[in-house]
Amino acid sequence: MNNRRKSRASNVEYVSHNQLTIDGFESPFEKKLNPNNRWVLLSNLLPWDEFCSIYQKFVPKRDTGRRPLNPRIVLGALIIKHICNLDDRETIDQISENIYMQYFLGYSSFSDLPPFDASLFVEIRKRLGIEAIEQIK
Repeated sequence: MNNRRKSRASNVEYVSHNQLTIDGFESPFEKKLNPNNRWVLLSNLLPWDEFCSIYQKFVPKRDTGRRPLNPRIVLGALIIKHICNLDDRETIDQISENIYMQYFLGYSSFSDLPPFDASLFVEIRKRLGIEAIEQIK
């Protein structure tokens, strides 16, 4: 039996998109991206705080076990999946290869690790259900 652990990108806590930043203290990631890229523009337009609040109602934090995934990464991956009309595995592959998609998900730097295993999309859809998706629309 193969007991190899699946690696995934680090699971940082969600930080509000509206968090103040000081000029000159942006990450190199932010400074070098094209501000007119569709993922950068969309990232700045979406109400991430509101989306994450809805997500957290349907997927509450647990006191034990592994920390939950960052809601922005989960919701952003679902958005990428539907905008690009990709299957679950291809969505994860695209995110792992695309610096702009990672910026859209709230990453502070590029990572070639997948954000989570593609099979987790099934669990995410079950937990959120149609009610949460409707609220996010």
